[in-house]
This record gives sequence, C-alpha cells and structure tokens, in this order.
Amino acid sequence: MASKKKPSLCPIKYLVSVFGGKWKLPAVCIIANCAPVRYGQIKRELVSITNMMLSKTLKELEKDGVIYRKQYNEVPPHVEYTLSDAGKTILPVLNEMGKWATTQMKKKNIMPSCTSCSANSKKKNLQI
Repeated sequence: MASKKKPSLCPIKYLVSVFGGKWKLPAVCIIANCAPVRYGQIKRELVSITNMMLSKTLKELEKDGVIYRKQYNEVPPHVEYTLSDAGKTILPVLNEMGKWATTQMKKKNIMPSCTSCSANSKKKNLQI
C-alpha cells in the first residue's frame, strides 16, 4: 500500500495565501489597534474599500483563523471583530515590516500617513 504524502508548500507562499491582497494586512492592523471593532469602523478606516471587498476580506481572515467574529443577537444586530491568538502572533512581524517600510519611504521622500501603524508615529507597537 502506497503511503500518502502530505502536501508541501513554501512558507512564504502560505503567508501570501493568508495575508496577500490589498486589504488584509490593513484590516489586521485596524483590528489590532481598535479591538473589539465593528464592521462600520473598519469600513471608515479603509476609506476606499467596497462593502463586498471588506466582507470578503473579513470572511477570509476568519476562515484562516486570524480573526474572530462575534455576532450579538440583539436589535439592531451587530458584529465585533478581534484578533485570534494566531492573529496576534503576526503583530511583531507587522511592526518590523512597518518600520522597514517607513525607513524606505523616508529615503524616497514619501511621508507615511497611516494612523494605525506604529512604525511611523510615536505610538507604541501594535497591541498584542
């Protein structure tokens, strides 16, 4: 009987499959800094995102175990998002990536403008 091989995947490809795309990392940063956070607040922070794309982004992050979604059965109903334990483990990496990007932007005379990132402000690191 032939043994089944477990599928293998490059860790970087896996990382990109979980966090790739225009909106996932900014959404994670917002949730990290504002948790618990409601859908409308995320939408206000991600100014140009559509409702469909935000819903898709949040569903994918939840499916991949990065965030929790808590639905309150009240009138009116509302939902809050927080980082999962797995989601919190990416924050030190995001802080370092933000610092790197800020340094590179300054070398090119580009002013960082994100208020959620700690790397370009006097804020402390993203909350863990």
